[in-house]
Amino acid sequence: MNVQTPSAFGTIATGSGLTPGYMSGFGNGFETEALPGALPVGRNSPQRCPYGLYAEQLSGSPFTAPRTTNERSWLYRIRPTIAHTGAFAKAEAGFWRTAPAHEADVPIAPLRWDPIPIPSEPLSFVEGVRTMTTAGDAGAQSGMGAHLYFVTRSMQDEYVYNADAEMVLVPQEGELRLATEFGVIDIEPGEIAVIPRGVKLRVELLGGPARGYLCENYGGALTLPERGPIGANCLANQRDFLTPCAAYEDRDAPSKLFVKWGGALWSCDLDHSPLDVVAWHGNYAPYKYDLRKYAPVGPLLFDHADPSIFTVLTSPSETPGTANIDFVIFSDRWLVAENTFRPPWYHMNVMSEFMGLIYGVYDAKTGGGFAPGGISLHNSMLPHGPDRDAFQKASNAELAPHKLQGTLAFMFETRFPQKVSRYAAESPAFQRSYAGYGKALKKNFDPTRP
Repeated sequence: MNVQTPSAFGTIATGSGLTPGYMSGFGNGFETEALPGALPVGRNSPQRCPYGLYAEQLSGSPFTAPRTTNERSWLYRIRPTIAHTGAFAKAEAGFWRTAPAHEADVPIAPLRWDPIPIPSEPLSFVEGVRTMTTAGDAGAQSGMGAHLYFVTRSMQDEYVYNADAEMVLVPQEGELRLATEFGVIDIEPGEIAVIPRGVKLRVELLGGPARGYLCENYGGALTLPERGPIGANCLANQRDFLTPCAAYEDRDAPSKLFVKWGGALWSCDLDHSPLDVVAWHGNYAPYKYDLRKYAPVGPLLFDHADPSIFTVLTSPSETPGTANIDFVIFSDRWLVAENTFRPPWYHMNVMSEFMGLIYGVYDAKTGGGFAPGGISLHNSMLPHGPDRDAFQKASNAELAPHKLQGTLAFMFETRFPQKVSRYAAESPAFQRSYAGYGKALKKNFDPTRP
């Protein structure tokens, strides 16, 4: 267990001016306290907790799950979560959709969207979610939702938790502060944050408006992929994942709690902040990861490896070797393979690929049209691959060692076909001509020239 000295945040009156502290490691049994002695020693649920706190367990897996997949944390809080709820009423979900949600029919072809501009109206994180695709069935705890988020205002005395899914936030523009009941996480483009099911948070801006990607994982919790013959190192290393130290709010003020549950958004009124965890221990907690610390591996002599070698996190399914979701990135790396077409090859596969570009240029789409903040969707068993310009450039390039740099793209890849939302299908950013990009690839066949 690798645990840094917890930061003594003490009582937090508001969300402003916090400085987050972190503990490093992935899946550790962490322990942290914001007040000395707040964490019980040697037991989880003493007769009387220090400081008059309540003990509460938050379980992310069934109680009887194997030790390797069992996830739970004990929270020592000012009020138990049952005191953070009231009479719930349906809230307006806006453009946030949950699988199954077949809203629109679009051509079975490669699909792509320009970056959608950040709206001008005030939008909190909850108000600013825009669903692009859904897959699987949230009620069956399988599949995913792929969304954009737009944030133009900080949440003020507003909080949210997602009971349907684990959430992965991928910033593309602007910085966010995630004040969670476990502690505080700051993220910027190039980083991600993972918020487990049931974890309450408030999302704040750390500057100007923010835009990014959001994945709802309805299935098994994200974990690190097995490295197989790669061995013990490279890819995403455990030490680079950061979990927040305990921080709490003891604040009595009119507040509102939103809950995403059963595919709908609900809300209730509170008279206090629910971010009141003074100490906690366990392995079920939010975390962040800097994608720029990913250590890629690849071919050193010839041919092109499968993109699975760039998997950062994976959500397993009941079928060995078949992911519910893979989170894959394409970051700075050297290309050195000899006599090899170096960009991704033309292919069809059973997995469906939702791709976003955080910054830079993606090497398989050099002909323009795939800009930072944009999206492409290559669905299950539909063909895709490099555009004409990328093909011609890679086919005729002098194959000296070449470094891809200043680029960061990612994929939410799932075993389920992804259904396009009405919002995405009707968006002015939808590139309807993209479906035919393969027609620009000309016939090169000449039977007289091997």
